[in-house]
Parts: sequence; C-alpha cells; structure tokens
Amino acid sequence: MKVAFFSTKTYDRQSFEAANANYHHELTFFDVQLNPKTAVLAADFLAVCMFVNDIADAATLDILASHGTRLLALRSAGFNTVDLQRSAELGIKVVRVPAYSPYAVAEHAVTLVLALNRKIYRAYNRVRDDNFSLEGLIGFDVYGCTVGVVGTGKIGMVFAKIMQGFGCSLLGYDAYPNDRFEAVGNASYVSLPELLANSDIISLHCPLFPETRHLINANTIDQMKPGVMLINTSRGGLIDTTAVIAGIKSGKIGYLGIDVYEQEDELFFQDLSDSIIQDDTFQLLQSFSNVVITAHQAFLTRNALEGIATTTLSNITDFERGQSLKNEVAFQPPPLVKATV
Repeated sequence: MKVAFFSTKTYDRQSFEAANANYHHELTFFDVQLNPKTAVLAADFLAVCMFVNDIADAATLDILASHGTRLLALRSAGFNTVDLQRSAELGIKVVRVPAYSPYAVAEHAVTLVLALNRKIYRAYNRVRDDNFSLEGLIGFDVYGCTVGVVGTGKIGMVFAKIMQGFGCSLLGYDAYPNDRFEAVGNASYVSLPELLANSDIISLHCPLFPETRHLINANTIDQMKPGVMLINTSRGGLIDTTAVIAGIKSGKIGYLGIDVYEQEDELFFQDLSDSIIQDDTFQLLQSFSNVVITAHQAFLTRNALEGIATTTLSNITDFERGQSLKNEVAFQPPPLVKATV
C-alpha cells in the first residue's frame, strides 16, 4: 500500500524503513507538516501517516478524501488534532499507536525532576566555563517527598513505580482509577484538590481532551504547595502557560519541567537557531532559571521508535487486508440530552 508520511525526520525514516522489511508497503516521506496547504501532497495515497502536531482538521480531511485517502494512521497515542466527526463523515478510518514504550516518557519525566532539583543544566554550563563554584546549586532529597501523579495509565504507572523506588509517597488522581496504582507501595488515590495541596512534585500523565484542557490554571495553581515542582510530558494544552508564568513569578511554582508546550506546533521538531522566535510567552518561559524545557523528546528512544513503527505498519496492514482495526479511533457522538419543559 502507498503511504504518505508527514513531519518526518531522519529517525522516522530509519525506523520505518527497517520495520517495513516485514510489511513491504510503499513509503514516501515528507518533512512538512500535514495541514490544508500540504494535504495535496498525499494525492493518490490510500494511507496517510501523521504525527502529534500535524493538523487533520475538516479542511485537511476534505482534501485528503478528494484525492483518495481512506486511512489516517497516527504514529502517536494522542489524536486531539484530528476532526473525528469529519473523518467519519468522509469514510476515512483513523488508527493510532495507543502504547509504545511507557518507560521512555516516564523516565524522561524523572530526568526532568532530577535535572531541576540538582540544577544539572546550570552545573554543566559552569564546569564548561571552568567555574567550579557550588553557590546556588542546592537541591533537596527526593526521598521522602510526596509525588502527585495525575493520570495513572501505562506511563503514569511506570513513573509512579520509579518514584516509589526513590522512597516517595504517591498520591494519584484519575477519572478512571487503575487498581494497580494503589498496589504500589505508599500509593493512594485522592481528589485533585487534595493531590494539589499535598504534593511536593506533580507530574502530568493524562491525555488532552476538552475537559482536561488547562487542567493546570490559576485556580488549580492556587491550591498547590508553595515552591511545588510541576512536570508535564503529556500534552502542552494541559497547562495554561500564562497562569504558570504568574505562578513562577509569585513563587508558588518553584520548578517547572516541560517536554510539551501549548503552542509547540510553531516551534518544536525544527531548527530555529538562526531565527528570531516571535512567541514572547515561550521566550519569557525560557528566561526563568528554574525552568527546564525539552522539545517533545520524551518518546525518543530506540525502543519506542521501533514500537511506533511496528504498530503503525501493522495498523496499515490490517486495513489493507480488510481486517479488524484493533487500534481504531472511532468518532463518538455526544449523548442526546432531552429538553426540559
């Protein structure tokens, strides 16, 4: 089957070409983002593969459908940039990679915790400049801290187990509790306000839906401990960036580690080192000494790339053979609400 890939980098091409030895699809790679302006590149491709910041809105889907696309294969878990209602109307099936390596993302979240706490980024730059002073590098023992885990699916569970290994107490919040979470030592589910009020470190591991957008906002930040550490390796839209900046300025947020950003589609996955970045909010965020930002790299391990490629190509093969799509993302119409008199 002919498959058009958008937003591809060298590592995407390498991992998919290696995995395709077992599937034999015809792969074409584009480095541009999928959106209404570029969708025409997929003309005559039955399948299109997109990444997290590609745009599959109604306009894009209309163009894809008019040129013969019948399958949209996401090489990611998130699908918030896809208009599922329009894809259903057009008869375009949508599949995703619901899980690849939860260890990759969870371990990166822990990396941000440790880098922020022990100020590794500042220490590294000092030593590079032959400055061996320890002033301003004081951290704290992670042992004994209370860690709030918002979202206890596969990634949240791995993160929780790692932090339990550090000797932390765990507070969990999830709209759909996981029985395995409270089986982890020193772990218990609480309400979100209780988690916010009692956690020294808060890590977000939940998907982005309308009900979770800006889960971290001025109101929820106000409920947190002074000097809290906030980590986000999930989706940028979970955080109201303006509110977080205010929290940093006030001292309510003592540390911020993010691998995702609300407006990252204009920045991440490209080299802008010779450009003047126009996003003033992002530039302000970067200016704080207690903030560490990575560019959506939490997923980027050899193991995860292999898993993503294999699952994506397997999804495409299932579609080609007319088999059941076990990783399909189907549109769910909202429930009808009876009018009251």
